[in-house]
Amino acid sequence: MTERAISIGLTAAIIAMRENVPLILTQHEAGKAAALPSGQFNPLLHRTFEIGLRDWVSEQTDMRLGYVEQLYTFGDRGRHAMPGDVDPHVVSVGYLALTQAEANPPQTQADFAEIYLFLPWEDWRNGRPAIIDEQILPRLQGWAKKQGASGKSDRVQRLFGSASGGSDEEFVLERYELLYEAGLVEEARRDGRENAQSDTITPALGQSMQFDHRRILATALGRLRAKLKYRPVIFELMPELFTLTALQRTVEAISGRALHKQNFRRLVSASHAVEETNAVLTTTGGRPASLYRFAREVIDLRAAVGLRLGRRG
Repeated sequence: MTERAISIGLTAAIIAMRENVPLILTQHEAGKAAALPSGQFNPLLHRTFEIGLRDWVSEQTDMRLGYVEQLYTFGDRGRHAMPGDVDPHVVSVGYLALTQAEANPPQTQADFAEIYLFLPWEDWRNGRPAIIDEQILPRLQGWAKKQGASGKSDRVQRLFGSASGGSDEEFVLERYELLYEAGLVEEARRDGRENAQSDTITPALGQSMQFDHRRILATALGRLRAKLKYRPVIFELMPELFTLTALQRTVEAISGRALHKQNFRRLVSASHAVEETNAVLTTTGGRPASLYRFAREVIDLRAAVGLRLGRRG
């Protein structure tokens, strides 16, 4: 049996915010689906995976990354060997990175796109997304019934069936994986999954991405949603000075949940994560709003600080 070479790729899910819209940095080629910035790890040039990732992102987008965290090693979905393949099998190390879109715009063909264009079932800010009841649930329930396994029906109910969405906003990857397994996303058809052997997936459930990049995006969003609760990573997406309303809108955009204003402000106050400045914002259309900043000096002295999400507004 001939052994196939293994190539290690580095892929970045770079998340930012612009006007209450959560964004992901993507690259586009004519006639192809969107892709995340990625490149091959070269041990002769890069001492570590993270250094290699930063170099690739800089070369492809002219962006300098701040916060970077390794997510997972991806070696299957969309990367598994197919009969007749001769090219090296790509194993990709995925990373989550955060930046500020306005302060660090890409200078090449890369551009930011709205995250929920790719994962439309994840945005609950205006209530339960219509796509769940109109397109996803009927097709998933039909697939589960055809499979004849109660465990699959239980997964469908747990991940998509709850009328309120429960407290599972972190299960972004699990929901995408279920849709992939059921053959309901374009990537499943492209990868040859037996449940998705038609020429096209109709209707499309969100925009597809190249390779397994939508899976990496789902992993990144789920990780970020989880970290909001115990680390102050949200401030990596905020400008130096911000209003509490802007902070709430950013948390809502990332979590996909609408939050109660007064409860949110009590949580922020209890976290000691922000401190008021003497500055105000006068362009609110109403009363001037106090401007705050991230209390980095305080946070550095504490083991873990996050913004635990309360009930929806």
